[in-house]
Amino acid sequence: MGVEHQGPSLVGVGGLAADFELSTGRMPLAAPNLQPIRSDPSFSGADIRRLVAYIASLGGPAIPSIDPSRGSLLEGRDLFALQCAGCHQISGAGGVVTGATVPALDQATPTQIGEAVRLGPYLMPRFGPEQLDQHQLDSIALYVTQTTRHPDDAGGLPLGHLGPIPEGMVAWLVAMGALLVVARMTGERAS
Repeated sequence: MGVEHQGPSLVGVGGLAADFELSTGRMPLAAPNLQPIRSDPSFSGADIRRLVAYIASLGGPAIPSIDPSRGSLLEGRDLFALQCAGCHQISGAGGVVTGATVPALDQATPTQIGEAVRLGPYLMPRFGPEQLDQHQLDSIALYVTQTTRHPDDAGGLPLGHLGPIPEGMVAWLVAMGALLVVARMTGERAS
């Protein structure tokens, strides 16, 4: 039923929402007006399973079955770039959007990725099976788990895996600084 100004009803949220929120440490919140962020779970694995089973008995969607081995890395990358990278960055490093901090995905399990896609936690949009089918969801989970845990840093320093634009800006700043030093040293010699 929920408690006004304290928390929503859990009837109908299913095992999907309960498992995602509890296993990622987003719930329980310290205060109802805070953004849920990933942290260490407040409950043991056994307690989480019991809470999820109880909340699932109140009705609602089940925990999705995600198997990255059934997915396609290439398709996962393309789908992630199209649907997710605008907020999470192509590297899954997270970011900032109006009204929220977007979490990094390096600690997310395949199941948590599937749960987040189907649930749409906090400000994230929900993607149902009509938007992303099971194969596409498995592909996104494969891409996220492979790229966030073992990023390809070929060609230079990772610089936080922020992507080519911020990394290019750092390169330009370093190059301009070096040019200024050379210009200053050259100017001092001429006088």
